[in-house]
Amino acid sequence: MQAAACYMVEPRLIHFYVSPGHNFFGRHGLAPGTHPAEERAEVVCAAGRGLVGDRFFAHEPGHKGQATFFSGEVFAGLCHEFGVQDRPPAVLRRNIITAGLDLDALIGTEFAVQGVRFLGLGECKPCHWMDRAFHPGAEAWLRGRGGLRAKILSDGTLALGPVRLEVRTAAGNTSSAT
Repeated sequence: MQAAACYMVEPRLIHFYVSPGHNFFGRHGLAPGTHPAEERAEVVCAAGRGLVGDRFFAHEPGHKGQATFFSGEVFAGLCHEFGVQDRPPAVLRRNIITAGLDLDALIGTEFAVQGVRFLGLGECKPCHWMDRAFHPGAEAWLRGRGGLRAKILSDGTLALGPVRLEVRTAAGNTSSAT
């Protein structure tokens, strides 16, 4: 019997998406909108407001989805589960696609990525639109794996590539992971 391979993935930001308009939010009972999700090499984060150019930018004070994070590993699992290879992560309408980060561990914590500070507020729960945008059954499969909703605490720009994650502990100390 061959031993299982064990490896670590370097934390990375692998895709950024913003959309100028809503395709699903506020459209219950209606056909989805047709606003494209635009892929970017970098995104500008505005504290308390959101991602510049995104549909939720300055949506409402304290909006919990100023930035949404989603795991590239979860997306790969979703594609494998349903045998789907012709859709990009953009169809899930999340902003920041990551690799090598445990997003669930960031719920309830203050953290920084490339010097931009965020507060992890909770899971970005999947909705019924996932079945239409990706594949029937996607909403159920994504429960508990929908990503992270975050508030932006400082201004800055994120770029694709490796990241150094800094997490503020309950005692106010900062720990780093690369």
